[in-house]
Amino acid sequence: MGVAASRAMPLLLGMLALAGPITAQTRPAAIDAHPIGAPVTTIIEFGEQYLGSEQYDAKITVLEILRGEKAREIVKRANAADPVPKSGFDYLLARVRFEFAARTSLAHHSYDVDVSQFRATLRDGRDFSVPVVVTPPTPVLKGTLKSGDSLEGWLAFSVPRSVPKPLMVFHEDVGDVSHVGSGTWFELYKRAPTAPPK
Repeated sequence: MGVAASRAMPLLLGMLALAGPITAQTRPAAIDAHPIGAPVTTIIEFGEQYLGSEQYDAKITVLEILRGEKAREIVKRANAADPVPKSGFDYLLARVRFEFAARTSLAHHSYDVDVSQFRATLRDGRDFSVPVVVTPPTPVLKGTLKSGDSLEGWLAFSVPRSVPKPLMVFHEDVGDVSHVGSGTWFELYKRAPTAPPK
């Protein structure tokens, strides 16, 4: 059974609306955020070290992002009754792959992936998370993974139009599950093409 299986999971995607400051997190410099298409590996540890623990690699890749009118059309197709973005805001959709693998031959644990583990932030790490329940595009990034499993799905956010380069952070720290290390920040924007060398 998944470690987080006892937690109630919403059937609808909680969109993260960047509508007002909720918390401020300490984050690495902006250059530590990883671009679209770059896989990022972080360690998820189960148990207490002095009692014995198991470590797993979680490899996370942002595969695609959609923002603005195109994202709004996709959300509307999923459920025409969902609200339009707040004035001055855009919908932003991110398609993400999540891979889970034990670091040793022991693999007793499974892991619950849920949209609530991902948050959109400003470039200085400020988290403006206000949940707005909407029907997500399918498949949504949600499921229980055993070692060797992977999952692809969509996340949805609402971001101010005045923020051209938002970031996303992955964080899960519940009960005897903890994610350790760095490298869990992602860019939610497309980088400008690099000019060829002269």
